[in-house]
Amino acid sequence: MAGKQYDFTEGSIMKKMILFSSPIFLTNILQTSYQVVDSLWVGNLLGANALAATAVSGTVIFTILSFIIGINTSALTILSQYRGAGSDEGLRRALNAFVVILGSLALMLGIVGFVIAEQVLTFMGTPEETIPPAALYLRINFIGILFLFGYNFIATVLRALGDSKTPVRFVTMALLLNAVLDPFFIYVLDMGIAGAAVATIVSQGSAFVYGLQYSIRRAGVPFSMPFLPGKTQASKIFKLGLPSGLSMMVISGGVLAIMTVVTNFGEEVTAGFGAAQRLDSLIMLPALTLGSAINAMAGQNIGADKWERVREITKSGLILIGVVSLTISTLVFFSAEWAVSMFVQDDETVAFGTMYVQTVAFFYPFLGINFVLNGIIRAAGGMMQVFVLNVISFWILRFPLTYVSASWLGEQGIGIGMGISLILSAVIAAGYYRWGRWREIRVIEEKDET
Repeated sequence: MAGKQYDFTEGSIMKKMILFSSPIFLTNILQTSYQVVDSLWVGNLLGANALAATAVSGTVIFTILSFIIGINTSALTILSQYRGAGSDEGLRRALNAFVVILGSLALMLGIVGFVIAEQVLTFMGTPEETIPPAALYLRINFIGILFLFGYNFIATVLRALGDSKTPVRFVTMALLLNAVLDPFFIYVLDMGIAGAAVATIVSQGSAFVYGLQYSIRRAGVPFSMPFLPGKTQASKIFKLGLPSGLSMMVISGGVLAIMTVVTNFGEEVTAGFGAAQRLDSLIMLPALTLGSAINAMAGQNIGADKWERVREITKSGLILIGVVSLTISTLVFFSAEWAVSMFVQDDETVAFGTMYVQTVAFFYPFLGINFVLNGIIRAAGGMMQVFVLNVISFWILRFPLTYVSASWLGEQGIGIGMGISLILSAVIAAGYYRWGRWREIRVIEEKDET
């Protein structure tokens, strides 16, 4: 049975927000668990150096792929607005254009990432002993770049149409396969860190194939044999997608810059930061979830020209993020040492990871405010505005504050600088939501389907 597709232009907003976002939340938990399982096997079977290698490599992979991920985010806006406006032909043409453009970009960036892997790691200041395993892990992952792109894009399309339940199946398949294949390739076949990377692309490839056949045969997604997109659709995608892609580059570049601060403190801190990032991702899940859900919900209502419901979506999202993120932050704060020690047993690594997690835990509700408000602005088509907000957040606030705090306070300052930047970013995002001109943006017109 195909997953239910919600119409967000009518009915209870809070009820539909909870029902729609809950499967996205579960999907994000599974995605995080995927990374956690990977790190658990690597950390326990191969040690702190291998864990540090996957942590640094993960940052590079996200940086290289972020441009595609950003354009993929713009798909949620465009497709959900066509869904809300009831334009089947516009939806079909936009879907084809995204497949052609994103597929081409994924291939090109995969090749570039494979070639420059070692140079990027060196530029980041990665410890010398960590570079060889990190480069190997990176290159294998880039071989499977289309699988990572593919199953995430299919999930985005389904959410734009109002179906958030079906993507849970894709991620569950990838998680279960990875949990079994990781120890098999790493330990049984004695492939080391290469085994972890191979397990990842095999798992993601299987999820992609399943997701593609499901969306075509059972969910009624209007995929077709790719054809050259029309000028209007291609222009629309680049107009929204380029700033959205650049926004993701700004975010991932900021993360990359912060990693250069972390690597200055040595292998133990780098490995501890890698373990802490896995716990960070648990705290961030409500924000990521609502950002995606609100983008789809608000997009449908903007396409239907129902602005009062857009305001109610914003209000409901802020209430929900406040309650949920505080609850999760509390749980993670009190379980930090136990959770970090699952990834690695080195005392110095565990100590830093615990300190970092407990420092930043209660700042993440402010990150949630950013995700909710930026989700609304993206739904209206304000990709350039979100790009500017992210430049301010990461390059004017987060990286400089983290760098200065670490310089003054040592490794303890990494978490303090991050936390302060999250507060300031939320204040700026709220100011733009209140007084900015994002409501005047127009994404779809009556005759733009060619």
